[in-house]
Amino acid sequence: MNADKLYDAGLRCPHCGHHIHVSIDASAGDQDYQDECRACGSDIHLLVKLDQVNDKIFVRVASDDENFY
Repeated sequence: MNADKLYDAGLRCPHCGHHIHVSIDASAGDQDYQDECRACGSDIHLLVKLDQVNDKIFVRVASDDENFY
């Protein structure tokens, strides 16, 4: 993990709507992983895409039924 490429992303849980913060490690490249909502305990699917040309990070949040919000 590279501390220079660690970013905080604020998002909403697709299950309960609670606002949560997740840390994104941009040094790991594109990522596809599960995290847990700290409020309701439901699994949240996170898909992280890096756009290195424009220096941007895109995060998609999905619930268990694979609907993107």
